[in-house]
Amino acid sequence: MDLNFSGRVTRVVVVEEVSQVGQARREALAMADGIGFDEMDAGRVALAATELATNVIKHGRGGRMYLSVVCGRGGEGIELCTLDAGPGFSLAQSLPDGYSTGGTQGLGLGAIRRQATVLDAWSDDKGCVVVARVYASRVARDVDVPYGALRLAMRHEVACGDAWHLRADAQSVAVTLIDGLGHGLPAADAAQAGVAVAAARGAVAPADLVAAMHAGMSGTRGGAAAVASVDVAGGAVQFAGIGNISAGLHEATTTRGMASHPGIVGVQFRKAQPFHFHAPEGTLLLMHSDGLQARWSLRDYPGLFHRHPALIVAVLQRDFDRGRDDTGIIALRLGDLH
Repeated sequence: MDLNFSGRVTRVVVVEEVSQVGQARREALAMADGIGFDEMDAGRVALAATELATNVIKHGRGGRMYLSVVCGRGGEGIELCTLDAGPGFSLAQSLPDGYSTGGTQGLGLGAIRRQATVLDAWSDDKGCVVVARVYASRVARDVDVPYGALRLAMRHEVACGDAWHLRADAQSVAVTLIDGLGHGLPAADAAQAGVAVAAARGAVAPADLVAAMHAGMSGTRGGAAAVASVDVAGGAVQFAGIGNISAGLHEATTTRGMASHPGIVGVQFRKAQPFHFHAPEGTLLLMHSDGLQARWSLRDYPGLFHRHPALIVAVLQRDFDRGRDDTGIIALRLGDLH
């Protein structure tokens, strides 16, 4: 399996009144059309978006929907993620048709399940997060790649200065995250210059890729950048970072941080010294910009570690987004990609 995918900016739709359900549907349809879905598959995305947004209104007291293009094995898909402040529910109980917590017919989650390749949910005293991924009907059943990512522009901005890239082949997997200095178009230009290098370079050592991005980002305002590369066969992990990218290897009960060096990629730094780790299958590699607070622990969310990485990313963003900068997060479950 070969992947070479740069994450696009996540679309955000506020869903606080019934009229905004239609907006969520239209945004989802446009995104599906943009990646080449045919009429039937675009209709599946639209149905899932409508049901999810309707649930946010009826059961979740309003909230928001994130829409992302996701990379799968052999094709792209659409990810729909809703976050609300409602009383929550049990996904296992709610999937059968006829079950409802709000006096409705109870068909929504069952309908979403029939359209989506991935459906996962998290519920706690802060509300509910639901993630659904819809891929084209022609792709293989194992199309989904076990990663989650959000690329969110700061409020009132369209351009996002955080960017990420995912590359995989038979031998290795590499994740790159860049935080352009500041926010807005200049930061976005810096980040895009960096991911363009990551997309063009292929399989190289993380320190070498950081050096190549330094050259590629020259002339921009620069930014923080980090690269983690995983050897598929042996589980060896190399990491190199410059600036304030937070990165860690998470297991069920332990976390190992991966340190970056001072500097600004594209402007000035001494050297991207690589660090070496070993990570067993099932380890969660998670990297994020400083748009997300660093003081969080998956141990505070019993059971969340074992859920889909897209759900993990969404819960952490809900609870720890600083709200005053762009936010870039990517998480990858090691060992499941191949």
